[in-house]
Amino acid sequence: MIVEKHPLLSATPCDKEGNFLRMNPPPPEEPSNTSWAPFHSHDKFELADLLFRRAEMSKANTDDLISIMKVQAAREGGMSPFENSIMEGDIAWDSFTVQYNRLRPEADVPPWMDEKYQVFYRNPREVVKHMLANKAFNGNFDYTPYQQYENGQRVWRDFMSGNFAWKQADKIGRDPHTHGAMLVPIDLGSNKTTASVATGQNNYYPLYMSPGNIKNHTRQGHEDAVALIGFLAIPKTDRQYECTPAFCSFRRQLFHASVSTILAPLRPAMTKPEIMKCPDGHFWRVIYTLGPYIADYPEQVLLTGIIGGWCPKCTAPSSNLDAPSSAPRSQVWADLMTDNLDKKELWDDCGINPDVVPFTHDFPNADIHELISCDLLHQIIKGTFKDHLVTWVGEYLDDVHGKSKAAKIMTDIDKRISVVPPYPGLRRFKQGRGFNQWTGNDSKALMKVYLPAIEGYVPKDMVKAVAAFLDFCYLVRHPSINQDQLCAIQEALDRFHRYRKVFEQTGIREKGFSLPRQHSMVHYVGHIVAFGAPNGLCSSITESMHIRALAAFRRSLINRGMLDDPRNLAPPIHQQHDTPSDSDSDDDTSHQQPPTTDSDSRRPQHITATSSETDVNNELPARQRARNSTTPPEATGAPPGVLNHVVLARTRARKGPRTIDELTTAASCNMKDQIRRFLYEQENPRSELSGADVDLQDCPYFSGRFRVFDSAVATYYLPSDTLGQVGFYRKRIQATPTRRGSTAVSRRDCVLVATDPATSGFPSMQVARVRLFLSIYHLNKHITCALIDWFITEGNHPDSVTGLWIVKPQYAANNRLSSSIVHLDSVLRGIHLLPVHKRRAVPRTEVYSRTLDSYRKFYVNKYIDYHAFETVT
Repeated sequence: MIVEKHPLLSATPCDKEGNFLRMNPPPPEEPSNTSWAPFHSHDKFELADLLFRRAEMSKANTDDLISIMKVQAAREGGMSPFENSIMEGDIAWDSFTVQYNRLRPEADVPPWMDEKYQVFYRNPREVVKHMLANKAFNGNFDYTPYQQYENGQRVWRDFMSGNFAWKQADKIGRDPHTHGAMLVPIDLGSNKTTASVATGQNNYYPLYMSPGNIKNHTRQGHEDAVALIGFLAIPKTDRQYECTPAFCSFRRQLFHASVSTILAPLRPAMTKPEIMKCPDGHFWRVIYTLGPYIADYPEQVLLTGIIGGWCPKCTAPSSNLDAPSSAPRSQVWADLMTDNLDKKELWDDCGINPDVVPFTHDFPNADIHELISCDLLHQIIKGTFKDHLVTWVGEYLDDVHGKSKAAKIMTDIDKRISVVPPYPGLRRFKQGRGFNQWTGNDSKALMKVYLPAIEGYVPKDMVKAVAAFLDFCYLVRHPSINQDQLCAIQEALDRFHRYRKVFEQTGIREKGFSLPRQHSMVHYVGHIVAFGAPNGLCSSITESMHIRALAAFRRSLINRGMLDDPRNLAPPIHQQHDTPSDSDSDDDTSHQQPPTTDSDSRRPQHITATSSETDVNNELPARQRARNSTTPPEATGAPPGVLNHVVLARTRARKGPRTIDELTTAASCNMKDQIRRFLYEQENPRSELSGADVDLQDCPYFSGRFRVFDSAVATYYLPSDTLGQVGFYRKRIQATPTRRGSTAVSRRDCVLVATDPATSGFPSMQVARVRLFLSIYHLNKHITCALIDWFITEGNHPDSVTGLWIVKPQYAANNRLSSSIVHLDSVLRGIHLLPVHKRRAVPRTEVYSRTLDSYRKFYVNKYIDYHAFETVT
């Protein structure tokens, strides 16, 4: 691997006065501070943490508890556990008001012209100062723009690996006084949201900020990587004035003026560096620049000053957005058009709203059209998939079969979705798609199981169009993307454009495909080259911020009055938690980030642990320890450098078989013979005969002990994540039988087993279904293994329509399922299978727990997660 760093903005550390230090100096020693101030001791800090962060006790109950403790402390001559307020630590909120000051009518003045609109904000310079000094980001922070090459190919990963950061450094580096400084791009995002309590409704317009230096996986999983810096005003007026040109123009100008005012404290350091402390403990000369802006399409229209229906990134006409000859849109071009064309020509021919002057006009080296980021959640997942493709399939069925028959088909499609076999983290649609309130996670879950559900009811080209779209989605979500993968993304996009014509040919899209959200797909290759992998710049990151903020108040109606002030929704900037947040951008809750080294993640940032206080986390309840856990793969038994590793559960099955006869009954096969054949393979790894083919008399005799387990845990990295930067996935594989006296349904998951190391990809492995997990003690050796039923692959290539591999259960000569015992080291991970329906309707009595027993053929679901997509494709 070759990494080329920018030669001018080279991020050379300096002292507090800005004098550059010698190369690679050690970080300055931090003063030892074991004080728990403003708390009197560690236990008092733990009490405050319990009340305010973990239990989120209401204000009234907290006041009562403090009063009780004060009385008790006064009676016993002690001190109150903590004061009722903490004055230091957080960054103060400020506000300013905006009012209309243009021409006013002589009579009947609209009320909005007299209204004063309040904007709340935090000083972004102080916010970024706190974020840069956060030690939790050490090791997950890029100090310079860089270009990375692996195996002779350029690789795009984190934001600073893209061309945008490099070009900004080139522009800023023209001034010799900036040489040696550290570039800090300021990534922005905003997302209007509504919080309803009882019959009231409160709208909020939060503005978020994140330094572009933070690596993508950290921005996705660390709640301190994105900060709330403002609440923008939302002008409202009487209905008769809502759509007037004057009011619409004022709303746009208010937005841009507010954002410009909030970001103004950063402007001086966009041309002259300032001294900041960074995660590694060094001081650096920092220079800012505006980075990409994360926003949904309606907000992109507002940001760029274009007309709805046009593209914010290119000049393609709204009637033909995918026109191949369109040029990139820029502020220079927009200003040139504004100076030479009248309003009607600007509106009709260029898609420019002349009333809007973007806030980027007030900052150096900033072009709003260049800064607009692609948005996976709203443009691709919610927009193109759910609002377009899923809707068009339903319209096709209505158009071809009529409402009555189409309803029956849609019912069966919903049934197909509802009987999908279970898988860890997969949302189960009990009634198919039959619910009204869709979230981003619902759409993501539907993407994983939708393709086989429509097969047989729609033309093959429709299925191919959906498959091509899904391939595109999963390719652009790779954590690192090289030049070959860029070509694969473009190929998937071309394939999608080719097959989507079926919707036009069948009359569903007679007007064509000039749809801004869907058109954004053509800009993803350019987005990756400029900004790195798109998963670091997605509105799901900012959306999860306000979802968590609002959820805290929805849980307690006693706090409804606090919604009247938007500042109450903002978490304090000083709350530095090293644990991953709940906002998993990969929609996989078991996705773990690389661990931090600080075992006491909840300690106030200025406190350093002493040897007697390092076991704070061990004193916590088990549930809290689990929430704070960022256990590395090595802690689960995975050797360093191993991409896949499976270990048995920590405890054996309590009601499992204890004798070999009980084990034979539970497994429905002669387990003594199976174990002997397995032991032969372990003792003769180079034998040309497998254990199933060798004479039983030649197999070792087994008289040792065994233990049965109901599950195992698979830990694995993405194959493309060769450096382990993204983190690992951990999934539980179930092999749980139905036991006497239990109402739980049996569950036997499927796995991928490595069978042919000489090949690569899916042909090098085989699908199997686990009957049970067990550990064997033989000749003083402890062997972990699994009894599995084999599946065989149908054909040498994936299915030509869905692009998915097809497998079916393998049967032995006696017409029983072909089973054997395999070492747990050969099990790569769990895998999800989807039944092959074709035109067969799902019986009404079919349930998801019996699907793997009821069907004869299955698709190997490569869309179940991104690791499976890379592994099985």
